[in-house]
Amino acid sequence: MLNHSVKARLFGAREGQCWLGSMKQGATASISADSDGGHGRFFLGLTLATATQPVLSLQAQRGDDNAPIVIIGAGPVGIRVAQELYRRSPATRVVLYGEEASEPYNRVRLSSFLVGEANWQALTRDLVLPPEANIDRRFGCRVTAIDRENRCVRDALGFVQPYSRVVLATGSRPYVPDLPGIRLPGVYTFRDVRDAHQLLARRVRSRRTVVLGGGLLGLEAARAMQRFNTEVCVVEHYSRLMMRQLDVAASRDLLTHVEALGIKVVMGDGVKQVLGDVRVTGIQLRSDLIMECDTLIVATGILPNTELALAAGLPIGRGIRVNDSLQTSDLDIYAVGECVEHRKRVYGIVAPGLEQATVAAHVIAGGRARYNGSTIATRLKVVDLPVFSMGPVTEEETPDFARTWTYRDGPTYRKLVTLRGRLIGAVAVGECPDLSRLQEAAMRQRNVWPWQLWRFIRTGSLWPEEELGSVVAWPAATAVCNCTGVTRGDLGRALNEGCVTVETLAARTGASTVCGSCRPLLTELVGASTPAEPARGWKTLLGAGGLALPTALLVLLVAVPYAATVQVPWQWDMLWRESFWKQVSGFTVLGLAVLLSVMSLRKRIRRFTLGDFPVWRVAHAVLGVLTVAGIAVHTGGRLGANLNLLLMASFLGVVALGAVAGGVIALEHRLGAGAARLRRTWLWSHILIAWPIPVLLAFHVLKTYYF
Repeated sequence: MLNHSVKARLFGAREGQCWLGSMKQGATASISADSDGGHGRFFLGLTLATATQPVLSLQAQRGDDNAPIVIIGAGPVGIRVAQELYRRSPATRVVLYGEEASEPYNRVRLSSFLVGEANWQALTRDLVLPPEANIDRRFGCRVTAIDRENRCVRDALGFVQPYSRVVLATGSRPYVPDLPGIRLPGVYTFRDVRDAHQLLARRVRSRRTVVLGGGLLGLEAARAMQRFNTEVCVVEHYSRLMMRQLDVAASRDLLTHVEALGIKVVMGDGVKQVLGDVRVTGIQLRSDLIMECDTLIVATGILPNTELALAAGLPIGRGIRVNDSLQTSDLDIYAVGECVEHRKRVYGIVAPGLEQATVAAHVIAGGRARYNGSTIATRLKVVDLPVFSMGPVTEEETPDFARTWTYRDGPTYRKLVTLRGRLIGAVAVGECPDLSRLQEAAMRQRNVWPWQLWRFIRTGSLWPEEELGSVVAWPAATAVCNCTGVTRGDLGRALNEGCVTVETLAARTGASTVCGSCRPLLTELVGASTPAEPARGWKTLLGAGGLALPTALLVLLVAVPYAATVQVPWQWDMLWRESFWKQVSGFTVLGLAVLLSVMSLRKRIRRFTLGDFPVWRVAHAVLGVLTVAGIAVHTGGRLGANLNLLLMASFLGVVALGAVAGGVIALEHRLGAGAARLRRTWLWSHILIAWPIPVLLAFHVLKTYYF
């Protein structure tokens, strides 16, 4: 008889303890065990009885497919697996193990937490599990073994948990080089929240801090430790900072920025030993230079946590080896995140892990999906300096026959790498307004045309300024959240499904749940999802387009016949037979065309500010209707041949495309997020087809009067 509410810890035949849930006061329990001859497979029989409910009998068998899915690791990737499983199969039972006792938090933002730019709520905000989900959360509980034969896992408390499938999201740990004195007090790593709290306490007392490692974490740690006027030095054994992500020029710009903040940097040298008796007093470099310090932070990389998988007999390389479905050699055991080796590659950052989590959850839920690898993109603020890198951009990685294109404007530096006319890599240091579009182009290896490269060399952008626009107008395939790979199209679908706040968008798609840098874009997108105001004069624009487009089609397809007899009240064909009327209609069309061209300058020339632009736009549309009417009177639907045919085709094309563009502008408030892109497409088509008209018109007039 249990006298108070406790967790039911039931002992199996040889398996230790098994945590099956909570038992209420007054419950009785009986256990039967049936061994299968020494292999440890057994049945647990549990009978519960309370004073208020009848006897309930439960049976749980090792290896039962009805057992829950066990996720080992409660970091961003493990949480993403649980979230995706709930989204695809809400009834699925999940047991989530987390080694740290704290609630799940975002490791990527620990540097912001250390600096003081983010509080604890910001680290945990987007890793909340749905309260209604069937998820058993076991935080502060380390899994010590996986019993593949009996399909169960054992934790540090000795409890045994059966599973139907296991997902390993064990992450990684800091790499600490084996140096003399490296275990002295005063040596810290920077990987989890415990490290962050220790450094928060230490930075108040530290007077000289040395950081080993010139990567992102090392630089962020250096910036954070400098807060209380501490002398900080970064030691990087490579020849430049962030060597794997930045080329020589970009790294040099970063070095200049770091040194301007008062952080000393030593490159091309490594640590020989850590000095001190009872705690750190300094380091000796390989060059025999002695550097005094009272604090040493090791940020020299990470190692995948593979011990659990190795002990279970799973194949291990640099990480836990998985196939394209994220399965290990045991098809009921999956692995995702920084602990994984996929196609001989270990990524070591969170964004690919989130992609892997989505694929694994989809496969576990019964779907078909393949993980084909990730394109690594670094898009971060390093010591307050925006830095972007994607693809093979370093001198060591640039392929043979690839070409590089650079732009420099003071502290702003950008470089593109193209191969056979396609964009394969990009680097940007400093603010870059078209970064998301550049990332999408590099990810998909888009064609880059010569005139775009010429524009990039002059302006630093492949696209005109007016094409960049807000996130509302971005192409559907453009990545809005670099960390999770969420595109503008994904967010648009979520908006259409009723996600009208930043929080619901983040919960549905995962955008902004890693580093949070794309949160302003989500705010902009949510704000733009409210009903838009129609353009001024939109009804007139729509009506003008509704008249111009069918009129142009009639002129193109229908020729008005000549009068069959003179016995009619009015000889309409004199409009084309008599030179006077022909000239009247012709010069009317010419005057209208010139007027239309002049009116278009209201937008193209910035100094031309006379009048209100919406009024000019409506007048332009009305004149377009009059122009196509003049063309109908002038030609009667007979387009002629050769030069005349080209001229009339150009005229009619300009009118038709202008009518469609006007209709898109008129209905922009109803077309939603894609309206800006449609408008840009039709307007530029309207403008481009108009360019031959002045030349063709001049030849037409010259030919008419010359002959």
